[in-house]
Amino acid sequence: MLVSGSAFPDYPDLPALALNAQVALISPYVPQQTLVIHQGRAISQAEFLRDLQIVSAHLPDSLSNRGFALNLCEDRYYFLLGFCALLVKGAINLLPPNRQPLTLTELAQDYPGCYCLFDNDQACDLPSINLARLLIVPTPVADNPVLPMIPAQQIAAIAFTSGSTGKPQANTKCWGTFAATARMLGRRLGVGLTAPTIVGTVPPQHMYGLETTLLMVLQAGMVMHSDKPFYPADVQVLLQQLRAPVILVTTPIHLRALVNSDLPMPPLAGIISATAPLDPALALAAEQCFHTSLWEIYGCTEAGSMATRRSTQTIEWQLLDGFQLSQTDTGACATAPHLHVDAPIQDHLELHADGRFLLCGRNADMINVAGKRASLANLTLQLLRIEGVRDGVIFLPPQSSQAEARPVALVVSDLPEKTILAALALRVDATFLPRPLRKVATLPRNETGKLTVAALHQLWNQLYDRR
Repeated sequence: MLVSGSAFPDYPDLPALALNAQVALISPYVPQQTLVIHQGRAISQAEFLRDLQIVSAHLPDSLSNRGFALNLCEDRYYFLLGFCALLVKGAINLLPPNRQPLTLTELAQDYPGCYCLFDNDQACDLPSINLARLLIVPTPVADNPVLPMIPAQQIAAIAFTSGSTGKPQANTKCWGTFAATARMLGRRLGVGLTAPTIVGTVPPQHMYGLETTLLMVLQAGMVMHSDKPFYPADVQVLLQQLRAPVILVTTPIHLRALVNSDLPMPPLAGIISATAPLDPALALAAEQCFHTSLWEIYGCTEAGSMATRRSTQTIEWQLLDGFQLSQTDTGACATAPHLHVDAPIQDHLELHADGRFLLCGRNADMINVAGKRASLANLTLQLLRIEGVRDGVIFLPPQSSQAEARPVALVVSDLPEKTILAALALRVDATFLPRPLRKVATLPRNETGKLTVAALHQLWNQLYDRR
């Protein structure tokens, strides 16, 4: 079966990779329009290009023509400058799945001559550049900077999967792919809005954060706010300070904290959520809390953002324009004119007509117990619906496999373990009740709220080492 979004030719300005068109760094380019709000200051598109000239002038020539750099800037504006400076230089952004020293060391070994881009002073074994310091060094630049044009097929970044189901995998991303995805997202999520300000609780290094808080700003006429508020009170204060329209880009774990904080939140133009399926009850509570519509994005590192849904209205996903999904013997596969290769989908999908589909769980997420099948993600969702459970996860313990699957659980809650199990037994088949279920103070979530297999197994082993 084949399902597809609306025809790609309806959008002739979307850059097809096969043409290797020259794609503007900023589109539409309106020099005096605000691009970024950074440290309380509005930075226009033209001012950004002047800052970009300064950063580009200080990057070493060794990065030109496919050199590599780990973009580790914490501040979203400095990350944007580093990302674009490398792009203009012909270098490649490495987007690591996390900031663990071992991860960075292994990446540097795989990509010789790699630099690190920071926005503060850090000890680093690799050659590094502090972008924040570059901007305070007097540097002659053009008053009327030229808008950079980048070939659609130029490699912009290598993004790595999160490792939530195993070892992180590298995925090459072209500039045309990024530009087309951002424009499609902008059309779907920015309807009726003029230059909305994007506030993100997610880091820009992650594909979801990169596409929504950075690329939609460059390619869909939106405005970036450089802050990354974390605590509910910080989110509240920031949102109250901004002029409408504002879109909040966040994750289910952040949304749960915001809704449960009971803090009065200002109305928003929209909320975008991704990284894990959203509980419909939480989606409804979020819409009521912020007096707005909430949209989920479905995607993967291999294909980028592919589909959206209004979570309180439907369980079906709607493909973005140009995407096609086909079912093969090994699973679903995504194709689109802006993708340089077909992307295998690691999830189990049920394809419907008119570019719609259901997400039934990850292929690596399905377990088989006593002849019955279940999704670990869905089991976890049922656990999180229990009143009094603040956080939790159901997973397979170390040295386990789907063939002998017996799930276990880690839970953050004040409830007794027996009470949690009894409540869960009302929601899931007894076959899939986690044995054992253990309470912990916190779960080892990364910056985007994801839990990797390695982190869960490490915590689980630590719990049993203490027993």
